[in-house]
Amino acid sequence: MIKTEKILHLKSHRGRKVRVVREHYLRERIPCYSSLCQADCENDGKVLPGDLTHYVVPDVGVVVDFLEILEFRELQGVVFTQTACQAVQHSKGRRQYNRLRNLIKDPRHDCVLFANEFQEYSYCPREKGESQEKWQTRCVYSAAVWYHTHLAGMMDVVMITEDQDAVAQFSSLNAGVYVISVQDFLQNFWPELQAAHELYSSISQALQEKESESSQKEYTEHLPAEILEAGIKSGRYIKGTLNINKHHDEASIMTEGLSNKNNDLSWGVLVCGNKNRNRAVHGDTVVVELLPKSEWRGKVTALSEEEEKSGEENESKPMPTGRVVGILQRNWRDYVVTFPPRDATQSQSRNSQRILAIPWDRRIPKIRISTQQADALQDHRVVVRIDSWESTSLYPNGHSVRVLGRAGELETEVQTILIENCIHVPPFSDAQLREMPVNSPEKPWRMDPVQVAERRDLRETHLVFSIDPRGCEDVDDTLSVRSIDGGKLLELGVHIADVTHFVTEGSLTDLEARMRSTTYYLADRRYDMLPAVLSADLCSLLGGVDRYAMSVMWELDAQTLAVNKVWYGRTVIRSSYQLHYELAQALLNGEPAEVPELAQLEPEEKDAKLAELTQALETLTHVARHLRAQRDRGGALELEGVEVRAQLDEQRNITALVPRQPLEVHETVAECMIYANHWVARKIQETFPHQALLRRHPPPRQEFFSQLVESGKAVGFTIDTRTNKALADSLDRAVDPQDQLVNKMLRMMATTAMSQALYFSTGLESQDQYYHYGLALDRYTHFTSPIRRYADMVVHRLLTAALDVERGTDSGKSLASNKELEELAQHINNKNRAAQRAQKLSTVLFQCLYFKERDPQTDQQCVADAVVYSIRNNGLLVFIPEYGVKGPVYLKNREGQVVSAGQDGSCEWQSGSLRHHSDHISTTSSCGTSTFRLFDHITVRISVRSTSSHADSLNLEVISNKPHRSAEPQQPHSQGRSQLVQEVVRLAEEAHQQAQEKAARRPKLSREEREFSQSKTPNLYSLLEEVRELALMDLDMAAQVCVTSA
Repeated sequence: MIKTEKILHLKSHRGRKVRVVREHYLRERIPCYSSLCQADCENDGKVLPGDLTHYVVPDVGVVVDFLEILEFRELQGVVFTQTACQAVQHSKGRRQYNRLRNLIKDPRHDCVLFANEFQEYSYCPREKGESQEKWQTRCVYSAAVWYHTHLAGMMDVVMITEDQDAVAQFSSLNAGVYVISVQDFLQNFWPELQAAHELYSSISQALQEKESESSQKEYTEHLPAEILEAGIKSGRYIKGTLNINKHHDEASIMTEGLSNKNNDLSWGVLVCGNKNRNRAVHGDTVVVELLPKSEWRGKVTALSEEEEKSGEENESKPMPTGRVVGILQRNWRDYVVTFPPRDATQSQSRNSQRILAIPWDRRIPKIRISTQQADALQDHRVVVRIDSWESTSLYPNGHSVRVLGRAGELETEVQTILIENCIHVPPFSDAQLREMPVNSPEKPWRMDPVQVAERRDLRETHLVFSIDPRGCEDVDDTLSVRSIDGGKLLELGVHIADVTHFVTEGSLTDLEARMRSTTYYLADRRYDMLPAVLSADLCSLLGGVDRYAMSVMWELDAQTLAVNKVWYGRTVIRSSYQLHYELAQALLNGEPAEVPELAQLEPEEKDAKLAELTQALETLTHVARHLRAQRDRGGALELEGVEVRAQLDEQRNITALVPRQPLEVHETVAECMIYANHWVARKIQETFPHQALLRRHPPPRQEFFSQLVESGKAVGFTIDTRTNKALADSLDRAVDPQDQLVNKMLRMMATTAMSQALYFSTGLESQDQYYHYGLALDRYTHFTSPIRRYADMVVHRLLTAALDVERGTDSGKSLASNKELEELAQHINNKNRAAQRAQKLSTVLFQCLYFKERDPQTDQQCVADAVVYSIRNNGLLVFIPEYGVKGPVYLKNREGQVVSAGQDGSCEWQSGSLRHHSDHISTTSSCGTSTFRLFDHITVRISVRSTSSHADSLNLEVISNKPHRSAEPQQPHSQGRSQLVQEVVRLAEEAHQQAQEKAARRPKLSREEREFSQSKTPNLYSLLEEVRELALMDLDMAAQVCVTSA
C-alpha cells in the first residue's frame, strides 16, 4: 500500500473555491470484475463476461451527459470509473448519482465500477496547471490502458469521449485501446440500435443550445443549501413537496410535522403563480418562505375552466401563502409532450428548431425542446426529459427521448398513461424467462417428491375451491372449510399460491417483480408482475391441478367460532372448483346454476357433490358474517368507491363500462382474506418485532371530514367522525328510504376523506401506530395475493423465516434490515399509487371512448341521471351511477349567463345572477329562480371535450333539473346501458368481420402489440382500432361503411 496526497479544488455552498488536501492510499490489488482475469482479483458480485469483442470505458463527460444511452441493456461490458462516478456526484447531485449507483448494482445491466483512483498503476496525480477536465480524461484513459494490460491483451478496450482533443491525443498511443467519440461508437458498433442514435442526437442538440438566449433574469436565484437548512431549523423557512393543482394556477406545500406546532399550517402553504413557484416543478421537494399576512390568499373554490380567471369571491378564507426560495430535491421524470402546430407559437420559425412542447400533464410547464423533426412530430406524443431550468429562462430546457405515436390513437394514449405514472413494463427478458420452470405438452411440469414430502398434503382430505371474477387467470387464493371432531369444531383454511418457491430472492425475476411491485390492471389489459408461466399457470391455483401453497388454517369452535389454534405452513392442494362470484352467489341463493366441474357427472353423484359444495359455501358465509361482526364492533368502516370495469367480449372488443355490482360473496371472500392477513401480520410481527412488513391506515385528519359532515347535515343526518366506530355507526344510520344513493354518496365522501393505507417496517413506528383505521385491526399486512403484489412475496418470505425460527432451523438467509425494508416499503407505496392513478386514467380514457364521435344532441346514450354531491361557487359536482362518472356541471358560463330551468324542468342559458350556499345554489333570471340542492337528481348531457395536447375529458351539461326517466325505477342494469351494449356488440361484430378480411393483407399483431402484450390471452389492438373507428360513429354512417365494405 502506498500513501500519497490528493488535492481537491471544491466549491462551497456559497460559491467560494476551497482547496482540500486528503490522504490517499494506493493498492496493487483492486478488483477488475472481469471473467478473463488471470491475476486472481477478488471479484465478488457481478463480473463482465469474457465472450465480448470489447469492453467500453466511458469518459467523465459521457457519464455526466449521456448516462441515458449507457442505460441501454444492449450495451455490454461497460466499465464505469471511480473518477466518472465522483464527477457525477459533484456536478449532477445526489439523484443522478443514485441513478448511476443503481445502474451499476443492477444485475440486469452488464456494467461494473472500477476504483481506478485506488489502483497503484492506473492512478494519475494531477499535474500543476492541469485543468480538472483534462486530468479526469487522463485518469479514464489510464484506467482503460490498465484494463487492457491487466487482461493480458485478451480484450480490446474502447474509451468513448466527446472531447475531440482526447481522441486526437490518445487514439494511437496503445494498441488494443481505442479512443473514439460516442457517435462513432454507436455508428460502428450499434448501427441498428436506432433508439440510442435518436437519443444521442437529441441530447447533443440540447447541450449545444444549453446557453440561454437572454441574460435577463426571469426568476430570482435559489438560496444556497446551507442557508436553506439553517432557515428550516430556525423556523423561518418551511420544507415540503410541491403539489400543483391541475385546474388552477396554484400549488400547495404539505408541511408534515409542522401542523402540531402551528395551527395556521394544518392545511399546508399556498403558492400562487409561476413567479412564486420559482422554477419548481410538481413533485419537487422545495423550501418556501411565508409572505406577509396581508398577501395571504385562499384556495380557489369555483369550478374552473382553462381560460377562467379566479377572483376573491371564488376563494376560500385566506391561508398561509408563500414563495419558493430553494429546491432541495428535483423529482424530474419522463414527461409526455405534444408538439403544437407550426403557427401556434412564435418560436417555431423555419430557421429555428427550438419548440415549446406542451406536456400532457397540465401541472407541468411547457418544455423547450431542440429537434430537427419539428414538422414530422406535430400532433404526436413524444417522451422528453428536462435537463435544466435556469433563472434566465421562462421555461425549462429538455431533450426528446422517443416518439410514442400520433395523439388520439388508442395505443399511444395507453402508453402515455403508463409513462406519466412512471410505469415501465418491458417484455420479460430471455434471462428472466430462463429462470422459469418449463410446463409444455412435450415437457409437463411435475411436483418434486422431496417438496411434497416436506409439505402438508391436503389433496385428499380437504374440499378446496376458489371464488374470483369471471375469466380470472391469476388465481392466487383458495378456501376450504370442514367440520371436524364430530361436528364440535370447524376448520377454516386460506390457501395462497406459493410464489416464493418459484422466485428465488435476488434472482432476475425477483428484481423485475420488485421493480414493478404490482400487476397493473388497465381497462382493456393487464401488465403482469410475474411471467405468464407463473402468474397464469404454475402459481395460479386453477381447478383440478396440483399446486404448491402457503396456508393458514384455524381450528374454530363450531358454536362460538372462537379460535382454538392456528396452523401456518407450506401445503400441497388441488382445487376442486374454480367458481366465479356470480356462480357462487347463485348457489348460495338456491338458484339453478351450472357448475362446470360437475357437468359430466351422473345425476346422483352430481347432486351429492353440489350439496357438499353448497354446504361449504353456506358455512363459509356464516363464518365470514361472524368475522365481519367482530370487526364492526371494533369500528370497521364500510366505504364506497367508484369501481368501473370495461366489459369485453371474446374478441377483446369493448362492449360496456359497467359499475361493479356488490354481492354478499364478495364480502365473504374479502373477510377470509382479511382474517388471514391479520393473523400472518401477528405472526411475523411477534417473531420479527423490528423487521416485519406491515400495512397501516392512519386515522384521517378531522378537517378532511368537513364536506361529509356538512352534506349529512343538509339532509338531516348527524355524522360523528371522532372515531372509526362513531363514523361507521353514523353512516349506517344515514339512510334515506326514498333514495338509496344518499348513503352511497355519503360513504363515497368518507372514502375521499380517508388517508391512504401504507406499507411500513415495524422498526420505524411504535406499536400504537400499527393500527389499521378502516379495518379496525391492531396489525395488518398483505399475504393473500403474491402473484400480483410484491409486498405479499416479502411477507411470504418473512412467514417462512418465522416458521424456521419456530422449528429451530436456520435457512442461512439473512433478513432485510429495518432501513432496507423501509426503503422497499416506500418503493412499493409509490408503485401502488402509480397503479391506482393509471387504472383511474385508463377508465376515464375508455369512458371518453364511448361518447366520442356520438352526437350528444340526438343520441340518448349521452343523456343520463346524475346526483349532486357537492356545491361550488359557480356550479355543481355530480355523480352518474349508470356509468360510474364523476364530474363538474357549470351553472355560470364565461359570458356571465346562468342556467335557468323552465316549468317542465328543461334548462337553458340566460342572463342572470347566481347565489351560492353551503347546501344549495340558486340562479335567478327573467324566467324566475332555479335551485339545485345536495343529493338532487338532475338530467345531464354527456359529451367529450378533446384537445390535441392533453387527455380527452367528459363534459357534463345540465339539461333538466328533474331526474332522468323519473317514471322508471333505477335498476342496476338500466335499459340505456343494455341498448349501449347491444349496439356496440353489433358494431364490434361487423368490425371483426372486416378485420378478418384484412388479416391476409397485414400482420395480426403490430410491432407495438408484440412489444407490450404480456397477458396469456393476446389483446387484439388492431380490432380495437376497428371498434374505435366504427363503434363510436353515427349509426347511419356505420351502416354505410359496412355496406360499402361488403
